Amino acid sequence: MGIWDKLFGEFIDVIEWIDDSNDTMVYRFERYGNEIKYGAMLTVRESQTAVLVSEGRVADFFEPGLYQLETANMPILTTLESWPHGFSSPFKAEVYFFNMRRFTDLKWGTKNPVMLRDREFGPLRLRAFGTYSIKIKDPVTFIKEIVGTDGHFQTGEISQQLRNLIVSRFSSIIGESGIPILDLAANYDDLGDFITEQINPEFAAYGLEVLHLTIENISLPPQVEETLDKRTSMGIIGDLGRYAHYQAAEAMTKAADNPSGAAGEGIGMGMGFAMANQMGQAFSKQTAKPKSPPPLPNSVAYYVAIDGQQQGPFQQDIMVQKINNGEINRSTLVWHADLTEWTRADKVSELSGLFAMTPPPLPKA
Repeated sequence: MGIWDKLFGEFIDVIEWIDDSNDTMVYRFERYGNEIKYGAMLTVRESQTAVLVSEGRVADFFEPGLYQLETANMPILTTLESWPHGFSSPFKAEVYFFNMRRFTDLKWGTKNPVMLRDREFGPLRLRAFGTYSIKIKDPVTFIKEIVGTDGHFQTGEISQQLRNLIVSRFSSIIGESGIPILDLAANYDDLGDFITEQINPEFAAYGLEVLHLTIENISLPPQVEETLDKRTSMGIIGDLGRYAHYQAAEAMTKAADNPSGAAGEGIGMGMGFAMANQMGQAFSKQTAKPKSPPPLPNSVAYYVAIDGQQQGPFQQDIMVQKINNGEINRSTLVWHADLTEWTRADKVSELSGLFAMTPPPLPKA
């Protein structure tokens, strides 16, 4: 700086900072040679904090208010300075103003897709983006860990690092959550609150605090979204047969509206009918239900008296087996729905023929 800068600095006895930007986090008040007059007025506005740095060390810390820089207001700096010319001499110190307001609408997003496994769709890749807001929580930690000697520190200088922290934490949380991909939209708020809670300790190491993180969108690759749209469309269509008839009717209507004359209309309608016929055949093959066999003819159910006990009902094939193995003989009483009373088996027309090949019982000696 030149002589005029030095002279101009000598007459300035008010130290203040009015922020005319929306992204400045820290501003260093410029003075020639960092010389500050003893008794200078320091104005710290609401949403600001001022820190005096002397010989590379944080000397004093000032909350919002109006201060006259003298020994009563600078106890730490007074012990650091030797004050060789008395308390009224200028002293060298750097004044850093910290913007303590909330910095909103900071963007975050996944640079590369996040791989995860979904219970319904299997392995998937997804992207996500949103916004977050931060504020300076500990000015001393922030100047030590991040700002250093930067005289005009803005959000853009740290947003990339913060974005990487958010994406890393988001990827691990979304992978461990097990939330189905179709249910993620219903959990945006809960995920945002949980991620905010998880990343705050990491931001605190920089002297920052995450106030709120929002998830605006979680999206799938375009090819997967197209497939999902088709699946959704099929669910909305429902009955494919009815949909085919509707499409055929639409095709015939468009063909009939062909403005190329009567012949063209006839050709168009013919093409429409042919299309409808082909579509109907195609869908009829897909939707036709297999034919079921006709019901069995009514068969007679027999009740049999064996050893004085009623048994049955038996179908005709069972009766044949019992006649062949001797369980039922000619004199066995049987009954079915067409008989009025119990009748000998050889007197029942449906069974009498079965005894033709069965010898009668041996006569008694």
